[in-house]
Amino acid sequence: MFTIGDFARHGRVSVRMLRHYDATGLLRPAHVDPATGYRYYTAAQLTRLNRVIALKELGFTLQQVRDIVEEKVSTEELRGMLRLRQAELQAAMAATAARLVQVEARLRSIESEGFMPTNDVVVKQVPPVRVAELTATAASYEPQDITPVIGPLYEELFRRLDAAGIPVTGPGIAYYEDAPEGGGAVTIHAAVQVAAPLRDGAPGDDLRVLDLPGIEQAATIVHRGSMDTVLPTAQSLARWIDGNGYRSAGYPREVNLECPENRDDWVTELQAPVVAS
Repeated sequence: MFTIGDFARHGRVSVRMLRHYDATGLLRPAHVDPATGYRYYTAAQLTRLNRVIALKELGFTLQQVRDIVEEKVSTEELRGMLRLRQAELQAAMAATAARLVQVEARLRSIESEGFMPTNDVVVKQVPPVRVAELTATAASYEPQDITPVIGPLYEELFRRLDAAGIPVTGPGIAYYEDAPEGGGAVTIHAAVQVAAPLRDGAPGDDLRVLDLPGIEQAATIVHRGSMDTVLPTAQSLARWIDGNGYRSAGYPREVNLECPENRDDWVTELQAPVVAS
């Protein structure tokens, strides 16, 4: 048998943790000296200790861990619990990766402060164009709220166009406006140029074909890379607008000039409506 200290060293856990597991019934000592109260463990108990720690690190509650190690949960129930936890961890990893991308984008914006683009921005008139679109609402204009909405929206748009036999004739155009409910929410318009008769969205089929109005004056800049990294480009455009006698007149449109499978190779033109200040 091992003293609690020796068992803790072999199990690579703290004595305090072993005492907690004893108090909660997760791992009782094999023997407790009635005279001294000293706890003693056997090597065979390392198996249960390993299971308890592994299940805890997977995020299960102490009660769930107890039920599993005491075989109160069936194999099928355990499989379902593990699959659910796997999905939760994968979602958390994806969210963390997305946050890291945004942190990197913020850092690049900070590093580019003071460097004003000169030849990158072009002011031009944008003509009207016929588009098919689907719309949805995002909680805010922040990338972490836009990305999860606009991607599936475009997938559904192209699926609907294919089913309806509507040919795509030009690039995708994402544009935005403040949502009616306010609170910082935005309405996302996932649109693409088409050749088709005008149509209004109807109950059960909200696909619309409309003539998207032109922009009389737009300050434009080309962004190369995933739209998750657009922040430095967008802020460079904002600095140019402010430094050249213009003011913004709405959300920039995003025109997808090239969209290969690798998102890092995307080419997108930002078209920001402006007026002379």
